[in-house]
Amino acid sequence: VQLVESGGGLVQAGGSLRLSCTVSGDTFTIDVQGWYRQAPGKQRELVAAITSGSGLTNYADSVKGRFTISRDNAKNTINLEMNSLKPEDTAVYYCHARKRRIYSDYDVRDANYWGQGTQVTVSS
Repeated sequence: VQLVESGGGLVQAGGSLRLSCTVSGDTFTIDVQGWYRQAPGKQRELVAAITSGSGLTNYADSVKGRFTISRDNAKNTINLEMNSLKPEDTAVYYCHARKRRIYSDYDVRDANYWGQGTQVTVSS
């Protein structure tokens, strides 16, 4: 599985950016895709995620109401629309995909895949 991100860059506070991630390869059994971010000196954190089946979404509290995750199944892409950006949104953003295989109630195996990361910088 390969994930290639695009978008990102420098924007002023209050502005907007759009990130895209194209997924290729053996995408069968990918059940969740999303975006994480990592700011300098901080741990990587979940920003938003979307399930492959029903399209359920999940957002970090810090981005709810400002960011929107979506997917385009025909293009095998997931997008992150970021509005009302704040300086604290500055980070490297990583696309993520999880493949899950369930062998039994007690044997669930996950494989995680990551993009190379794209820098988002929000100036005050």
